[in-house]
Amino acid sequence: MRAETQAVVDDINGSLALLRRHLDWDNALRRLDELVALSEDPNLWNNSANAQKIMRERNTLADKVEGYRKLETTLKDSVDLIELAEMEDDGDMIADAEATLSELRTRVHKMQIESLLSGEVDGNDCYLEVNAGAGGTEAQDWGSMLFRMYMRWCEQHGYKTTLIDEHEGEEAGIKSATIQVTGPNAYGWLKTETGVHRLVRISPYDSAARRHTSFSAVTVSPVIDDNIEIEINPADLKVDTYRAQGAGGQHVNRTESAIRITHVPTGIVVACQADRSQHRNRDTAMGMLKARLYERELKKREEAAGAIEEQKSDIGWGHQIRSYVLHPYQMVKDLRTGVEKGNAQGVLDGDLDDYLEAALAQKLDGLDQSSRTSL
Repeated sequence: MRAETQAVVDDINGSLALLRRHLDWDNALRRLDELVALSEDPNLWNNSANAQKIMRERNTLADKVEGYRKLETTLKDSVDLIELAEMEDDGDMIADAEATLSELRTRVHKMQIESLLSGEVDGNDCYLEVNAGAGGTEAQDWGSMLFRMYMRWCEQHGYKTTLIDEHEGEEAGIKSATIQVTGPNAYGWLKTETGVHRLVRISPYDSAARRHTSFSAVTVSPVIDDNIEIEINPADLKVDTYRAQGAGGQHVNRTESAIRITHVPTGIVVACQADRSQHRNRDTAMGMLKARLYERELKKREEAAGAIEEQKSDIGWGHQIRSYVLHPYQMVKDLRTGVEKGNAQGVLDGDLDDYLEAALAQKLDGLDQSSRTSL
């Protein structure tokens, strides 16, 4: 086997060893057996919510186990094929097997990244909120562009989106908008998008065609399961009602069905106008508040452990996580991971995977640097 090919095989074997460790293989197999037995219990669906939770965990774990086994099988088959082809001096067969190994290395790397989505709430749905920074119409237009980018990413990955709240700009764009993203690992994939996003472009709203810099803030929070208790003192809440904007029919706009809840001790504000019923909007807003409080507690734990830097909330210079430059050149660069792309329009059309994977891979590198050196 050529030295270059052997290096690829060694790299894949090392990644598989790390992946097996991440999966906690022996415990994963035992847990999968338990879940299979539970799923076959005829009384399982007496409790629908619990049954759905068990089936979701079983399917997720089964996919991970089966995915890992397929990777091992593909590696063994490719190595065997290369050895056979070398014995027969079949160059085409060797080239095909080496191409398979290259693809396998990419798949193993992606599966390693996905193995990080095992946090307490990584598998949950999430709320994604965009808030335009200061700057009037220009900033509000940037907010709507950013909002559209996430909607396109969700659509491309099969995630369902539900508009929870939206406040339109006076002339164009949005002041703020919130969606609920529903699907496997929605929070795990999108959680690293929390932060300030900066746009540089020639403003279409400036008659002098000058270059403008605008900011919008993104906040991603997990939808909290009923089995996670978040205590909220009603005395800490300020509740306001107002008339909803946008789609929803005459009833929505005529009555004060929209709800805004302020958690006074933390200053967290959530709002919902998705439903014509004030009561249902209040329930949704309370769910969002619990999500924000839970996420805040998670970040406090991480900060206390030194896992991340203090989250910065100012919408302005010095706090951005990604820059989108449309003039004088085209580039989107993540300031945390260094990932950059020249196809800015493609990114704004939802091509975010490289940025999301890099943010998770950054964590993976930190966790496994010492493990890799010992393999």
